[in-house]
Amino acid sequence: MPLELALRYSTPLTPIPDLDEVLREFLRLVGYLPEGEEGRGSEGPVAQSLAYRLVHDCLLRDPARPWYVDELTAVLKTSKPTVYRHINKLKSLDLLEEVGGVANGKGRKGYRLRYGNLARAWDFTEANAQNALRRYRETVNHLQTLIEKRASEPPPKSPNAPRVLVRERGANR
Repeated sequence: MPLELALRYSTPLTPIPDLDEVLREFLRLVGYLPEGEEGRGSEGPVAQSLAYRLVHDCLLRDPARPWYVDELTAVLKTSKPTVYRHINKLKSLDLLEEVGGVANGKGRKGYRLRYGNLARAWDFTEANAQNALRRYRETVNHLQTLIEKRASEPPPKSPNAPRVLVRERGANR
């Protein structure tokens, strides 16, 4: 799954003492929660949204615990496809890891914060983001090389350019 992380220039949220407020803003900044009319610090619909509750009420409440989709659908009172949509979005941020488990003789996949710790999970996300940015840098450098190479070459002759006939002096007219 590709890394999908929104990068926005922002000041650190360290002066804000409220966990819920910082969490909402952080999840918006990284692109997990949508931008909306709710301003930072207000108690609006984002705190009641399924996306927020999945992180706040489940994953952060017990970060090392594997959560199974059946449990999440029951706790969040929603459908499996909805839970999977949000899980996949968190996986695209590299914050979640799959944890195997066995129930009733069947293998099940559980999900938890990577390493059972938000800060360590973010280390993984950050390393992947740095790798992606480094690859972009390589591509930008390659593009610049190609641009400079093209600028130093003579312009190509166009096949549709009009032909100019030059007659020598004294030639028959």
